[in-house]
Amino acid sequence: MERDTIIVLDFGGQYTHLISRRIREIGVYSEIYPYDVSIGELEKISKLKGIIFSGGPSSVYSEGSPLIGREFFVWCKRREIPILGICYGHQLIVHVLGGRVNRSAREYGKSVLHVDNKEDLFQGLEDGEVVWMSHEDQVSLLPSGFEKIGHTDNCAIAAYRNTRDNIFGVQFHIEVHHTAKGGKILKNFVEGICGSKPTWRMNDWIQETIQNIRKTVGDARVIMAVSGGVDSTVAAFLIHEAVGEKLHCVFVDNGLLRKNEAKQVIEEFKNLNFEHIHFVDAREIFLRKLRGVVDPEEKRKIIADQFIRIFEAKARELEGAHGKFEFLGQGTIYPDRVESAATSKSASKIKSHHNVTLPQGMTFKLVEPLAYLYKDEVRKVGKLLGLADDVLWRQPFPGPSLAVRIIGEVTEQKLDILREADAIIQEEIQKSPFKDKLWQYFAVLLPVKTVGVMGDARTYENVVAVRAVESEDAMTANFAKLDWDILERISSRIVNEVKGINRVVYDITNKPPSTVEWE
Repeated sequence: MERDTIIVLDFGGQYTHLISRRIREIGVYSEIYPYDVSIGELEKISKLKGIIFSGGPSSVYSEGSPLIGREFFVWCKRREIPILGICYGHQLIVHVLGGRVNRSAREYGKSVLHVDNKEDLFQGLEDGEVVWMSHEDQVSLLPSGFEKIGHTDNCAIAAYRNTRDNIFGVQFHIEVHHTAKGGKILKNFVEGICGSKPTWRMNDWIQETIQNIRKTVGDARVIMAVSGGVDSTVAAFLIHEAVGEKLHCVFVDNGLLRKNEAKQVIEEFKNLNFEHIHFVDAREIFLRKLRGVVDPEEKRKIIADQFIRIFEAKARELEGAHGKFEFLGQGTIYPDRVESAATSKSASKIKSHHNVTLPQGMTFKLVEPLAYLYKDEVRKVGKLLGLADDVLWRQPFPGPSLAVRIIGEVTEQKLDILREADAIIQEEIQKSPFKDKLWQYFAVLLPVKTVGVMGDARTYENVVAVRAVESEDAMTANFAKLDWDILERISSRIVNEVKGINRVVYDITNKPPSTVEWE
């Protein structure tokens, strides 16, 4: 199906896929290509309506920074394809076309945009709009044919345009929710400047994805890792729609799960009517492999490797009765991939996710139907597939499980302490007015002990941190402003009911600069 398309060129920005997702929210189809994609590849897109340059961690003057040649701009002008640069992309356009970019004082966070021109890109905006900045370089001199259309107190050229060549740039991130009118600016570009028609729908994506899975897998069999979470459950549904009884779902109890979680997941999957669901008890194996390991990256890699080995062993066990398994299904979503720098050669790695940190020599080929979706999009897909709300709105849980919520070595004793503390947090928030407002809420066991007094006696016990965040897509998140009485109840119950804890702290850091999980 041919449809109007906006291309996002990826220069390694952490929000590149967020740009694409925001475009799809408008109803226009969007794809992401590496910054060095050939013009020949872009020529194949019959209804290419516009191109966006993403942000990125590089400086245009750094050795090895991702650049693009003047011939690209010549081609776009000849094809009448508008260009919008965001952050690094905004600077890159100026650098390549003869302007100047200089190092400046770092500007990070919310800023106020003074709109100098309210036409085209900024149509419908008012002076004094809130925008989100994250940069150290900034444009100091525009190329010929360009004009400034916006500035902040710290950035003299925060936005520009070239109406002759249909080129626009903004220093701030219009794709994040912190930029109040970011969606409006993006829509002005996509629909107003590019003339795209909103014909993209999630139902289209579902049907295309099922067809692609069916074509990819063919007559082969798929073994699917399921956790009970929304990502793996929705991915399993899509794969099952494509290949039916050739899908075998496997739930692994790695000994790192929350209180009563294994039992709950097994019960849930009994109601999903899949033909093949298998359970593997691997608690002893995982804990043995993690013994003495402190580094979070090593934890993640060990867990990833062990999961794959278990699936390979299970596949060999099942082959006699069902035939060979060639594919491994996974519920990987885009935030997993972007934090693992799995989407761009120019991206900066934040942390490895177990489902994108795969061991060398793995015998499976991957099927990851959700690899370019965000959590809220996954939930929309699940809703369209008919999944129950209790599955769709189950809060995210990291693939490495409680191993990355225990800072330091993972032991059975620490797991028992953390499970009990986490269960109290779940109970208290579930019965509070915040239960439907939060993206995630959980406990983190810290590798420190502090002095306390309990029953007139000195104690020297562990510290637990409470993490609760609000988010729409996990790419950005704000710490939740919980009521003091809720926090007090949580703290009091944990200290009184969980042996081994005498202090509770609350994490008040947003993402960015932090991640939602601590490791």
